[in-house]
Amino acid sequence: MTSVQPPAGPGPRSARTESASTRLRRLGFIDTARAQKLLEDKDLVEVLGAVGPTSPLVSAAGTAADPDLALLALVRLCSTVRDTVRATTLAALVSEPGPGLTRLAAVLGASAALGDEIIRHPELVDVVADLTPGIGVDASDVRAELLRAVQADPDADVPVAGMPVTDATDAMRRAYRARLLRIAASDLTSTEPLSILPAVGAALADLAAASLEAGLAIARAGTEGHGLEVRLAVLGMGKCGGRELNYVSDVDVVYVAEPAEGVEESVAMRVGAKLVTGLTRACSAPSNEPPLWPVDAALRPEGKDGPIVRTLASHRAYYERWAKTWEFQALLKARVVAGDRALGAAYLDAVGPMVWQAVTRENFVADSQAMRRRVEDHVPAAEADRQLKLGKGGLRDVEFTVQLLQLVHGRTDESIRSPHTLTALAALTAGGYVARDDAARMAVAYRFLRVLEHRIQMFRLERTHLLPTEEADLRRLARTAGMREEGAEGLLERWKETRRSVRSMHEALYYRPLLPAVAQLSRAEASLSPENQQARLAAIGYRDPRGAVRHIAALTEGVSRRAAIQRQLLPVLLGWFGEGADPDAALLAFRRLSETLGTTHWYLKMLRDSGSAAQRLARLLSSSRFAADALALSPESVSWLAEDAELQPLGAERLRREVGAMLTRSDDVEQATQLLRALRRRELARTAVGEVLSISDPVRAAQAISAATDATLEGALRLAEAAVQRERGLAEPPAHLAIVAMGRLGGREAGYGSDADVMFVHRAVPGASDADAGGYSLAVATRLRSLLGDMGPEPALQVDADLRPEGRQGPLVRSLDSYAEYYERWSEVWEAQALLRARTVAGDDALCADMTALIDSVRYPAELTTAQVREVRRIKARVESERMPRGVDPARHVKLGRGGISDVEWTVQLLQLQHAHEIETLRTTSTLEALDALAEAELLTRGDAEVLREAWVLASGIRNAVVLWSGRVDGSHGDMLPSDRLDLAGVSRILDYPAGEASALEEDYLRASRRCRQVVERVFYDS
Repeated sequence: MTSVQPPAGPGPRSARTESASTRLRRLGFIDTARAQKLLEDKDLVEVLGAVGPTSPLVSAAGTAADPDLALLALVRLCSTVRDTVRATTLAALVSEPGPGLTRLAAVLGASAALGDEIIRHPELVDVVADLTPGIGVDASDVRAELLRAVQADPDADVPVAGMPVTDATDAMRRAYRARLLRIAASDLTSTEPLSILPAVGAALADLAAASLEAGLAIARAGTEGHGLEVRLAVLGMGKCGGRELNYVSDVDVVYVAEPAEGVEESVAMRVGAKLVTGLTRACSAPSNEPPLWPVDAALRPEGKDGPIVRTLASHRAYYERWAKTWEFQALLKARVVAGDRALGAAYLDAVGPMVWQAVTRENFVADSQAMRRRVEDHVPAAEADRQLKLGKGGLRDVEFTVQLLQLVHGRTDESIRSPHTLTALAALTAGGYVARDDAARMAVAYRFLRVLEHRIQMFRLERTHLLPTEEADLRRLARTAGMREEGAEGLLERWKETRRSVRSMHEALYYRPLLPAVAQLSRAEASLSPENQQARLAAIGYRDPRGAVRHIAALTEGVSRRAAIQRQLLPVLLGWFGEGADPDAALLAFRRLSETLGTTHWYLKMLRDSGSAAQRLARLLSSSRFAADALALSPESVSWLAEDAELQPLGAERLRREVGAMLTRSDDVEQATQLLRALRRRELARTAVGEVLSISDPVRAAQAISAATDATLEGALRLAEAAVQRERGLAEPPAHLAIVAMGRLGGREAGYGSDADVMFVHRAVPGASDADAGGYSLAVATRLRSLLGDMGPEPALQVDADLRPEGRQGPLVRSLDSYAEYYERWSEVWEAQALLRARTVAGDDALCADMTALIDSVRYPAELTTAQVREVRRIKARVESERMPRGVDPARHVKLGRGGISDVEWTVQLLQLQHAHEIETLRTTSTLEALDALAEAELLTRGDAEVLREAWVLASGIRNAVVLWSGRVDGSHGDMLPSDRLDLAGVSRILDYPAGEASALEEDYLRASRRCRQVVERVFYDS
C-alpha cells in the first residue's frame, strides 16, 4: 500500500503556463469551479491573503483524501477565526509548505466530523499541526493527561473540590478529542498505514482507558464521600481490552467491586452501581460537548439481566457454574483499564485459568463454530457484500479464527495467549499452529480491513462497518487508505480479493478437524509429558509404551517449527493410532515418514490443516503394513490423503497415455524400465490406500491392480522390442507380438502379490522367415521377462508363462498358427477352462483380434460332453485334495477351502463352458460379470448367484486384507483366514469391522463359505 504524499511538482508543464482548473484537477479536486470560487472567498482572503492554485495550501489540500472537502473546511475555519488572534496563527501555518500544514489538510480532507470539531474549537489547529506524536505515547502519560484535564490527582483519581461534574465532563471530552486529533493526524500522514495500524489501535484503546479512568474520577467527585465505601475495577473487553480499538466503537467493560474494610457488601454494591452510572454518564450522556462513545457492560455475567457490579466471588461462581462458551471467548481479551488495579488483577487471576480450560467443555469447538455461523446468518442480505466486520471474509472471520486456535491450544501453550489479534496470530505462527504463508496473508488482509474500517468511521465519526457505495465516498476511501493510483475500482477489486482470501483461510483453519479432537483431550493427554503419556499409551493399546514415549520424544524435542507442529499433532494422532490394530507399528512408521518428509513445506502443514489427511494417515499406518511400506517408498504419496480424487484409480486409458509419454521421454531402456516399475508400484500404493480407507473395495482394487499391470506389460513389450531390434540391427521387426493375460490378471482380478500370468503369441510379417520371426519373438519375450523380473530399485513383476500350451515344456512363444494347430489337435477341457480368463493386453492390434477369435473358438465350445463335465469335476476334486497345504484347516483356506474362491470360480466356469456358445453375455473373463449373466439367463437362481457372489467377494477381500495388514506379498499365507487374534483383528479392521469385532469376521466368513459350498455341491457336483 503506497503512502499519500504531496505531488513532486506541477508536472511536465510549468505552473505558470498550466491553467488553474487543470492544476486543481491534477491535484485531485473534483469540482474545480467551486474550488476556484472558494479560493476567492472573502473570509479566506481576509485571513490568508491571496491564495492561488499553486499556493502551499492548495498543494497540501491536494494530498488529502478529499481535496474539495479539505478546502471547504479551511474556508469555514477562516470564517470562524477571522476576527480572532488565531487568524494570525492559521495564516502563518498555511503560508509555507510543511508537515504541520500537511497534517491539518489530511485531517480536514478525511473527516468531516473532525473538521467540524476543529472549526468549533479553532485552538485544535495547534494540536493537529503540532508534530508531537499522537501514536506510540505511553499509556500512563495519556491517563495522566486526561486526569489533569478534570483537575484530578493521577494518584487519587478524584477531581479537586469545586469543579462541577458538567464542567469536568466537558473538559474530559475536549481532552479526549484533542488526543484523538493527534492520533488521526499521525495516522493519516503515515507513509505505511498498514504497518502503523496496530499502534493506532493501541493508542485509541489507551485513550479510551484513560477516558474511563477520568470518567470514574468524575463519578467519584459527584458521589457523596467519593464512593470510598467500595473498591471498583473496570475491565476492558473486546477491542478495548485487546488494545486494538476502532476510531468509533462501543467500549465493552465489566465491573468488579469489593467492599472497603468495614463496609457491608450490600452498601458497597449500591455505591458501586452509582459510580458505574456516573462513569457511563461522563462518557456517554448529553452535555455541552458531544458524547465519546457508549459504555457497554452487556458482556457481564447474565448480560443486561445481571447486576451491573458484582464481587469477585460472585464473578467466579458464575463462570464456574453458568457461563456459556462465548463468554469465555470474550474473557480472552479482558484487561484492567481503570479503577482499583489490584482488584482488577485478582479478577484476571481468578477467571484466567477458566478461559484456558473452557475448551474442555462439552461441544466447545462446535458451539464456537455455531456461534460464528449465527453471526453470519444475521447479516442483512443487502449488506452482505459490504460488511467489513460481520460478513463472510470480514474481520470476524480473522478474529474468530485466531481466538478459537488460541482457546484450543492455549491450554498448554502460554505463548499464544495475547489478547491482541495480530500479536496472537504471530505467536500462533511461531508456534506452528498456522502456516507462515497463511498467517502472512491473513495479517495483511486483517490490517487492510481494519484500515478501511478506520477510514470509513473517521469520516463522520460514526460506528459503521459498511463499505460505501457512492463513487465519491469510494474515491475518498481509496485515497485515504493509500490507494490513490488504484482509485475506487482498484479498492473494490482488492476488497473482493481480500474477502475471498480471508474466507478461504477461515474455513480451512476455523473448521480444522483437529480442533475438536484436541479439545477433547485432557490436559495431561495434551501435554505429551512422559509421565502422563506412558500410562495413557498403555491404556489405549500400545504394547510398548516406553518405546512409544521414545518415539514421541524424538519427534517433538527441540525448538524447531517441525517439532512445534508435531507437538500439536501427536496428542491426537496417538489416540487415532490406538484405534487401529497395531498402534506401535503406526507410531514407528509415522516417525520414519516424518523424518523423511518433515523438512518439506507441505507435509506437516497438510496434516495440520487438511480436513482428513491426518486421520487417514493414522488409520493407514495403524492398519496396513503394506500401505505404510508403500508410503515410505514414495513419501510424496502422502499428499494423496488430502483429496478423495487422488485416491481413485487412474483408469486403463490414462495409464496407457502416461506410459506412452514416459517412453517417449526416455531413450535408456533400463531407466525407462524402472520408471515403468515405479508407475506400477505407485498405482498399487494408491489402490492399497484407497482400499484401507474404504474409498475403494476389493473388486475395484483388483481392477485397478490389473490395469496397472496391463500398462506395465504394454510398456515393457515396447521397450523389449526396441532393445532387441537395436541389438540385432533391425530396421523393421520380422514379427508382430501380442501378450495374452491369463488367470486372475486375465479376469481383471489381480491381487497385490499376483504374478503376471501370460502367454506370448507372434506372427511373422510378410517376407520374414519363420526362423527369424521365432528367434526375434523369443528374444523379445525373454527380454521382457528380464526387464520386469530382475532385481532393481523398483519392485519386480514376475511374468509367468506356465499356463501356455504344454506348460514349461512348451515353447515360450508360439505363432498364431502353432496355437491354432495345438488347440485343434491336443487341447483338453482344462485348457479350454483356463482360456475362459484369457484376455489380450498388449501388442499388435490385428494379432490381438485374431488371437482372441482363436481363443473364443476353444473356450466357448458348441457342446460340452458328459465326459468333459465329469473330467472338470474330477480335476476340481483333485485340486481340493492335492493342493491344500498340509496342516491347515480347510474351512479357513479362502482360496481352496470348501466354499472358497476356487469353488465359486469352478462353478461359474463350468457353466460358461456349457452355455457361453449360445449365450453371448457369458463370454466374459470376469467372475462377477459371469455370475450376473448366469442369473439373468436363469442358469442360476438369483439366490444362488447372490450366495456365490457374497462368498467370493468376502474371500477376495480377506486375501487382499491379509496382504495389506501383513505387508507380505510372497507365498500363500494370504490364502488363509488368520487364526492369530492380532492378525485377525488387523484384517477385520481393514474390512471395516468395528474394533473388538474380529470374531464377527470369522463367523461371517464361515457362514458364507458353508452356504456357498451347499450351492456348489448342488450346481457344480450335481448332487
